[in-house]
Amino acid sequence: MIRGLLRCRGGLASAGLHARRATLRQGGVARFSAEAMEREAMEYDVVAVGGGPAGLSAAIRIKQLAEAQGKDLSVCVLEKGSEIGAHILSGNVFETRGLTELFPDWKNMDAPIDTPVTEDAFLVLSETSSVQIPNMLLPPQLHNDGNYVISLSQLVRWLGEQAEALGVDIYPGTAVSEVLYNEDGSVRGVATRDLGLDKEGEMKSTFARGIEIHARQTLLSEGCRGSCSEEVMERFGLRSDADVQTYGLGLKEIWEIPEENHKPGFVQHTLGWPLQSGFFDKTFGGSFLYHMKPNLVLVGFVVGLDYENPHLNLYQEFQRWKHHPAVSKHLEGGQCVSYGARALNEGGYHAIPQLTFPGGALLGCSAGFLNSVKIKGSHTAIKSGMEAGDVVFAALTQQQEEAEESGLEVEGVASYPVLQVDEYQSRMESSWVFDELQEVRNCHAAFHWGLVPGLAYSAVSAFVLKGREPWTLHNTVSDADKTKLASQCPTIDYPKPDGKISFDLLTNLQRSNTNHEHDQPAHLRVKEGMEGCASATSLPNYDGPEQRFCPAGVYEYSEPDEESGQRDLVINAQNCLHCKTCDIKTPQNYIRWTVPEGEGGPQYTLS
Repeated sequence: MIRGLLRCRGGLASAGLHARRATLRQGGVARFSAEAMEREAMEYDVVAVGGGPAGLSAAIRIKQLAEAQGKDLSVCVLEKGSEIGAHILSGNVFETRGLTELFPDWKNMDAPIDTPVTEDAFLVLSETSSVQIPNMLLPPQLHNDGNYVISLSQLVRWLGEQAEALGVDIYPGTAVSEVLYNEDGSVRGVATRDLGLDKEGEMKSTFARGIEIHARQTLLSEGCRGSCSEEVMERFGLRSDADVQTYGLGLKEIWEIPEENHKPGFVQHTLGWPLQSGFFDKTFGGSFLYHMKPNLVLVGFVVGLDYENPHLNLYQEFQRWKHHPAVSKHLEGGQCVSYGARALNEGGYHAIPQLTFPGGALLGCSAGFLNSVKIKGSHTAIKSGMEAGDVVFAALTQQQEEAEESGLEVEGVASYPVLQVDEYQSRMESSWVFDELQEVRNCHAAFHWGLVPGLAYSAVSAFVLKGREPWTLHNTVSDADKTKLASQCPTIDYPKPDGKISFDLLTNLQRSNTNHEHDQPAHLRVKEGMEGCASATSLPNYDGPEQRFCPAGVYEYSEPDEESGQRDLVINAQNCLHCKTCDIKTPQNYIRWTVPEGEGGPQYTLS
């Protein structure tokens, strides 16, 4: 176990106090720039960046093996949300396969999983009616026998409790902003974001320098489009043999309804209206509606971000969908109590990058293990965490044994050679995760031909081909570059919200409990050299689609300047739900999403 330089082991906040005391101010001006100040350092054998299903499962697995074999490895999990689960949002009809492998006795461990699926319906909607597809005609991936309707946020909190009981150090409210590298280019660990900077980047009286966490293995489990994961993939060329990733945006509300209207375990998915009204409409997406104990209805809408029409308003599509008779009847007499949104990886099998790099690995949705046909990724995230945990534990303990045999005096992380745990790659490739994704490897891409061709291909693939077809439908164009010019697409008129079933965006945003410190550098940044892209390209050519794809009202344009007529981009970063859609879909990808100060963002509890 790494024992050197653990001077901050009492917690990241205590280390911040040391930095804060070093920032004396005179006359309101800081003596030193933030960058000039030395950062405190902590050392762990393993650091997981992101406290979701993948990172926690990896940490748990390492500690389970250590306990069973009498070994000692230090493991920590860094989570930017105010608490474990605060930034977790998912459907969620949960497949327990991965969890059962991690905790075979989970049913007797008070896991928050108590609503088994009792009824499963799949509908194709027109504007006013619906047709149910018999379950026998649905692909096996859409069957939910044995699954449960859950809150993934609550399950992740439970996983956090299990991890801490095993000795994992968990640091919520800790935003990782930087990957650290050794002189040879390998990953040395990560650093947290500085606290207490104002909007101009100047130090306030509350300033605390970020902290470095050095580790023998850095496991990136940030979820979809994590900033550290994206940096590492680019630096090491991990996507060189993978298709261009494609994404979706999932929007979700949670409703409390009268108990007499509640059907625990009822599951409904839909395709068709409002995204697809014709046989050959290419906009990919659909909806879900789940009844969860005691009296909750989870409703959500997913839109593929490879859509073409820049006039599409993703939030408004979600709101008008709720007025369909097949949906609104489930919400009658109820009250919306929560709202949120999150980007999803939808590229599947062909978009998975290389999983390892010198000093670490990609886990869960950082790598893109979501099965978009099943509309599930939590089970694959848990499995990836377990596989990484197995391999990392074996590699690090072998290093320790070799060091002991050779008489090497270990003084810290730097005493060990940097490892690339390639066995994690091979273990995942031979696991049921890759088998599952390979079976549906071409399904998402088939919908680029339209709704009906996509459904037909998916049926043949699911029942006959099972991924064995000798061809591949590759994705070579980013979601941002698939957006057509505004002049080439029809505008869309949306009905006004009624305040009962549908709501204006800012009213719903309050239900996410999102909050950021206002006086801090913007975490949504226009990339260097692209400062004029919004006014010169996005607005005139694409009618400013960021105004309509953002599910939190972050982006808007000012009134025209009286002299030049120019309209400037306004970024309301305090509204951000951390969905990452702007990082994916802005024209020419001119926005870069970075982490704000720790604890900022949504505060999900039931999602």
